[in-house]
Amino acid sequence: MSRAEKFYHRLVVWLLFAILALPLVATLLYALSSQWSATILPQGYTLKWFIVLWSDARFLTALGHSLLICLGALLFSLVLVLPTMFVIAYYYPRLDQVMSVLILMPFAIPPVVSSVGLLQLYSSSPLMLTGTPWILIGCYFTIALPFIYRAIANNMQAINLKELMDAAHLLGASTWQAALFVVLPNLRKGVFIAVLLSFSFLIGEFVFANLLVGNRYETLQVYLYNMRNGSGHFTSALVISYFFVVLLVTWLANALNPERG
Repeated sequence: MSRAEKFYHRLVVWLLFAILALPLVATLLYALSSQWSATILPQGYTLKWFIVLWSDARFLTALGHSLLICLGALLFSLVLVLPTMFVIAYYYPRLDQVMSVLILMPFAIPPVVSSVGLLQLYSSSPLMLTGTPWILIGCYFTIALPFIYRAIANNMQAINLKELMDAAHLLGASTWQAALFVVLPNLRKGVFIAVLLSFSFLIGEFVFANLLVGNRYETLQVYLYNMRNGSGHFTSALVISYFFVVLLVTWLANALNPERG
């Protein structure tokens, strides 16, 4: 590849990055502006709106609720999905095609329709879960399932699960010892990708959170919706803070990942 072609490719990449980043940069400028009406750039800059936002106990509570629900749903998903996927991949590989269809079913039903059914099912005894975080953890589990299953399934195919298990058996390991100490460490990259994809999607989920829980267990997106009629500067600061939280969690996960790069 010539220098001119490399320069052209880099230029295209940077232009695409600039176009994608433009709305976020504009939102950040509006969040930092003290006044912005008749000029191209803000007439003044201030951190007032970020200070007001991060001093709001209601915002911090909503952020904590969102993080707890997302992490709870992801932990529940991994504990349930990983053993199931191992059994399918090792003992019943033909079921993978069936599972690939089943895991897409949550996306076949609109969230509004699902919410109406869940409201009728869990609004009375014996399981009165509406208005509690438990119903959101269950809903988010179904949302995260396709991301987690597909990422880990691809990782299992890449590591050649059967050969790893056979090698471990030859060295005297039992099936579950081989699964825990040989297969699981080789799935770290797939689990890492699955968790990041699912978290970035779940923390922005609004329909289930608003209809099933609402203000009774206010999440970050419900808080954003409730503040929509307030100051545009404050809302912009909230949106930027939301992106900052996602980036921070991604950075922390990447820093803790032993197989970076």
